[in-house]
Amino acid sequence: MDDRDYGISRRGVLRLGTSAVFGSLVARWLAPRVALAADAPAQKARAQACILLWLNGGPSHIDTFDPKPGRTTGGPFKAIRTRAPGMMLSEHLPHLAERGDRLAVVRSMSSKEGNHLRAQYFVHTGYAPNPTLVHPSLGGWTSARLSDPQAELPSFVSIGGPSFGAGFLGVQNGPFVLQKAGAPPADVSLPPGVDRARFDRRRAALDAMEERFARETGEAKVEGRRQVYAKAVRLMQAPKLDAFDLTSESDATRAAYGDTDFGRGCLVARRLVERGVKFVEVVLDGWDTHQNDFERTQKLMATLDPAFAALLDDLGARKLGGSTLVACMGEFGRTPRINGNDGRDHWPQAWSAVLSGGGIRGGVVHGATDEDGASVVGPATSVPALMATMASLLGLDPAHSEMTPVGRPISVTNGGSPIRALLL
Repeated sequence: MDDRDYGISRRGVLRLGTSAVFGSLVARWLAPRVALAADAPAQKARAQACILLWLNGGPSHIDTFDPKPGRTTGGPFKAIRTRAPGMMLSEHLPHLAERGDRLAVVRSMSSKEGNHLRAQYFVHTGYAPNPTLVHPSLGGWTSARLSDPQAELPSFVSIGGPSFGAGFLGVQNGPFVLQKAGAPPADVSLPPGVDRARFDRRRAALDAMEERFARETGEAKVEGRRQVYAKAVRLMQAPKLDAFDLTSESDATRAAYGDTDFGRGCLVARRLVERGVKFVEVVLDGWDTHQNDFERTQKLMATLDPAFAALLDDLGARKLGGSTLVACMGEFGRTPRINGNDGRDHWPQAWSAVLSGGGIRGGVVHGATDEDGASVVGPATSVPALMATMASLLGLDPAHSEMTPVGRPISVTNGGSPIRALLL
């Protein structure tokens, strides 16, 4: 069949091989987690980009950013001083301790979501899961309202995991997923036997099928898919593709981040924001430590500590520290009680998050937990408040709302207000 025969089905077009060229790129945007034109920022941005270091599984706050030395629930790790008065961290975070004056540690985080998937959704979107609606993540809002729709690189990139998408804002604002950092994405070159002219004919065939499908069904999501296809093609042709390739980085720089997938992900994140990407999430998995908590958490901190510290140093050296918000968190904390498997279980009642750069006041400990780390002492910090803080620094109005397909206005945050004590 000739590529110019536009009478074939949309599925048939893909079978012809369009997806062999850029289908895997498109799939990174067309994730099953479920159109908004980019608008001007609602307020003055302090941060031009955000890097979220996502500790998947829920890290123990007691063993990391809120140590409780001397308590029977505190575990075997010692606490060490940092460059910030009154801020103590785990002994296994020595690099971050040396940079404590650049960190804001929020020790009063609290929520009601103790299930992994629900809590991950909540912390990414600021909303509890709802079966009738998929809410946008902060990365999705950032892509939809703050990015250039014609940019060469994706505005929202997730490294090491799929993250959460843009919900009702459309697949075109979802994350471009890079499963493994350090090399250009797969399928950015034309395959053997497909030259530019043939590729363009296939794109035209796909566009014709999408046009007919939209005309016959009135399906609103067609425009989102078209934007995703256009983004994939721009990425294939982008001179800035070298952002994903670490071969030009010095041995010393790569060593500073650590010889780990997460360390390389953090280095790619720096390269991406340097080239204009607005939101990058880097995933460090493995924090669901119901068993062997201390051995596993120590190993994870050995990966997190140098990468996080090197990222802060690298951003600062390149004059990007003040304009890049770096956040580090998981979906909840873990129990003060140590279970029979030498592990800790889910504990959303009290946990920690860390922020740095992008308008954040460094050397700050915000809030506290009791002597065992079991509950927040004083006012708790809600997830919507943390989201509002990050959103406002990026130039998003936390109260800005968009109408959903079901006719409900949904705002960037669910009633959250920025935490003023954390802001410069």
